Amino acid sequence: MSSERLLVVIDPSREQQPAVDRAAHLARKTGAPMTLFLTIFNFSYEKRALLSEEERELLRAALLEKHEGHLKRLVAPLQQEGLIVDYEIDWNVRVFESIIRHVLDHDVSYIVKSTQAHDTLKSVIFTPTDWHLIRKAPVPVLLVKDHDWPPKGVIIAAVDVDSQDPLHQELNTRIVNTAKNLAALIDGVVHLVNGYPGLPENMFIEQPSLDSSRFNKSVHQHHQEHVEALGAKFDISPECCHVKEGLPEDVISGQAKLLDAELVVIGTIGEQGITATLLGTTAEQVIDNLQCDLLALKPDQFRSPLA
Repeated sequence: MSSERLLVVIDPSREQQPAVDRAAHLARKTGAPMTLFLTIFNFSYEKRALLSEEERELLRAALLEKHEGHLKRLVAPLQQEGLIVDYEIDWNVRVFESIIRHVLDHDVSYIVKSTQAHDTLKSVIFTPTDWHLIRKAPVPVLLVKDHDWPPKGVIIAAVDVDSQDPLHQELNTRIVNTAKNLAALIDGVVHLVNGYPGLPENMFIEQPSLDSSRFNKSVHQHHQEHVEALGAKFDISPECCHVKEGLPEDVISGQAKLLDAELVVIGTIGEQGITATLLGTTAEQVIDNLQCDLLALKPDQFRSPLA
């Protein structure tokens, strides 16, 4: 990550910027340059019947000046401590498109963006912009909440070991590699998590010759062995390999809560959702249930639909 630029998305609606804090934490470890990126728009600007062209331009200039001042105040202390930081403002009504266009036009390796915490449920709320970035951004998207990454914090790599599809296998390797690299940077501990759906109960009723207990044990052992074999390739101990029967969205979010994880690294395949069994609405259930940071990765060959 030493030469990889971090594009840090600024939220103009909040005073605190957890994304800046997280990106700065990574930049201190790696020397990675950062760009603070803000997309703004004001619909009053489009009210041509009420505002003259000159008045609209004055409005736009005043808004840009106001937000530029805020960005300069964010950048100054970071530059003073020696970090490489610049900023950019884009005038665009579609925030996700503005962000992705910038990534496509510049040498960006990670998008870092804040999420919002739901005070009552203590879960993370993902905005439509977050979802567009998860599905369409060509680079990893790190969505962060307002908390620190403590030493020895848990990083979960959510893997699917059941698929023989090379795309999923490549994505598994990418997920674990990324989790290991981040753990080395922040003194974290990587755990592998795999969820697999059990067979319907009525299948055993219709096929009485099947021993449900033995069958389920065999399926679990199959997944456990494959997860441990994947872990062994990355020097991850069997004690840090967790396999549970259940829907992947329940298993991943449940293990994240049980292990008090700081971050979940998960694979996505663009518009198709999360890798393997995590497709469609299942992907949204996984992410909506998380109470920690999320890093969403895509396969190497993914191309953004905006490209």
